[in-house]
Amino acid sequence: MTLLGLEHHSLSTEDIDKMVASLFQPDSVPPAQYLETDCTKTYLEAEQKLMLAVLEDAVTCFQGYFAARDKKEARLFREAEDWILQQEKSDWLFSFDNVCETLGLDPGYIREGLLRWRHHRLRERDRVRPRVNRSRYASRN
Repeated sequence: MTLLGLEHHSLSTEDIDKMVASLFQPDSVPPAQYLETDCTKTYLEAEQKLMLAVLEDAVTCFQGYFAARDKKEARLFREAEDWILQQEKSDWLFSFDNVCETLGLDPGYIREGLLRWRHHRLRERDRVRPRVNRSRYASRN
């Protein structure tokens, strides 16, 4: 009779007990080795694609609806702005900081770039738009 491919008579009861006990021990796989498995890579790749889509949508709403007058578009801008500017450390998987870090991006750098973009657009808008004195006490010529 064989047990695990070995002749039974060559194993002591103690050896058999150790073999059976080892079947119920947790696997000790280092996290790095676990992350290298195909199953995990596929999951992480899908998660990263979703995170990239969330980040792209936020940047699109932030830049596309920056000067929106429509209520819905203005709300989309505010929501994107709030999400991008939130700097509290969050356990929320899809916080701006977590999304950027998961994608290998520096959240502070991205945030500062978007704020510089907004500042530039505000200056540009003010320079193009003529100033109108709307005071009711303004003199009329």
